[in-house]
Amino acid sequence: MDARRNSHWLSEAIAPDEENSPSLHGDISADVCIVGGGFTGLWTALALKQQEPTLDVVILEKDVCGAGASGRNAGYVLSWWAKFASLEKICGGEEAVRLAVASAEAVNAIGDFCRQEGIDAHYRRDGWLWAATSDQQVGSWNGTVEAAERYQQHPFERWSPEEVVARSGTTRYQAGIFEPGAASVQPAALARGLRRSALARGVRIFENTPLTKLKGAAKPEVITPKGRVKAAKLVLAMNAWGIRFAAIRRAIVVVSCDMIMTEAMPERIKEIGWPGDLLITDSRMLINAQCTTRDGRIGFCKGGMNGRLPYGSHVGTKLDGPSPLREDVISWLAWTYPKLGRVRPASSWMGPIDRSKDGLPHFGALEGRPNVFHAVGYSGNGVGPSYLGGKILASLALEKQDEWSGCSLVRPLGRDFPPEPIRYFGGKLVRSAIARTDAAADKGKSPGPLTRYLAGFAPAGLSPFKGQKT
Repeated sequence: MDARRNSHWLSEAIAPDEENSPSLHGDISADVCIVGGGFTGLWTALALKQQEPTLDVVILEKDVCGAGASGRNAGYVLSWWAKFASLEKICGGEEAVRLAVASAEAVNAIGDFCRQEGIDAHYRRDGWLWAATSDQQVGSWNGTVEAAERYQQHPFERWSPEEVVARSGTTRYQAGIFEPGAASVQPAALARGLRRSALARGVRIFENTPLTKLKGAAKPEVITPKGRVKAAKLVLAMNAWGIRFAAIRRAIVVVSCDMIMTEAMPERIKEIGWPGDLLITDSRMLINAQCTTRDGRIGFCKGGMNGRLPYGSHVGTKLDGPSPLREDVISWLAWTYPKLGRVRPASSWMGPIDRSKDGLPHFGALEGRPNVFHAVGYSGNGVGPSYLGGKILASLALEKQDEWSGCSLVRPLGRDFPPEPIRYFGGKLVRSAIARTDAAADKGKSPGPLTRYLAGFAPAGLSPFKGQKT
């Protein structure tokens, strides 16, 4: 299948005459082999080459760089401040502040890198509104804000209801807080730009080269359909596709994100009173997220166990192509902006999200394989944090003892989710309970005790929701 079908972003980012990197034919060796040509893999390669320019780094990508989750998301470049309560629990206060501050600095660093490298990723630092569309959602952010304030940190601005309505362009958003440091990008354009930067630094990239088998522990070896790579160190930067490995599968659950993109309509956006200059999400469990593009399109995303759940150990192509929930997502856009009416989108697509139990990623060596490192569990917030993920993985691969290899997110993969078939059928029950919980909140009601109990098993997402177990 043509990778461009996987999102409007990727179709826009790949020029018709742009050539792919070759696929791997034959046996090669490398100092570090990275499996996955998305944000995490590319930032890791760039971090490695920055620290050790002569290092032989190879990237294997099963499709083309940016065709996975990195080219299908809503383009939110966020920090970890929204997840500060979870960071504090895992890392302790001082380390949580360090990582949250570093993640906010990463947002700026990505913009700086784009300017230095001439990457036109549509980078805009317009901020993020974390909002509520029902009384039950109001205050979902209070625990996070209060936790940060205990350490004299104030990353959010509290907005009045009037300012929320004025800046969002709709009375559906009735309360919220604002993180001014957040940015947005055209994600596939960023991924393709990082690819060009990596190639310019001597990173060898092989596209259309999937991993078929992993051999060895101390001396890892990647088997592909027409070749193999022997490497001193191996990095698995596979996002949701990492569930093929049992240790990773125990620690994450893969859910779908479904998105639509309208035609360019800048004047229509102005007519309904929406400035369209910031990122917005609500606080429901099945989150609604929206953005605008620089040519005046609206991107609207529905995430969080809303659509398909893959069964077993392979994502495969189950979450590729146009969204089967296209009409539902259109309806949510119309609900959010009644003045806009029901807009027919130019395109729709879906993609996988690798959600961890606490909403934060896991880094470290794969169980029983000391020279195979992984990054997994970004939970819908990977565009910005993957920059730090690259630093962490580079330090692990180079065997450095520093603040990145020693950070508290370098942690063992636990048994956080059940095996199949409990995972699949239990996931359907939880998803149904989450939907009922959100529907009840929209009507100003509370769900029943069984629904609340089942919804409580939902893993953390982009931002905390009321009742989330941190």
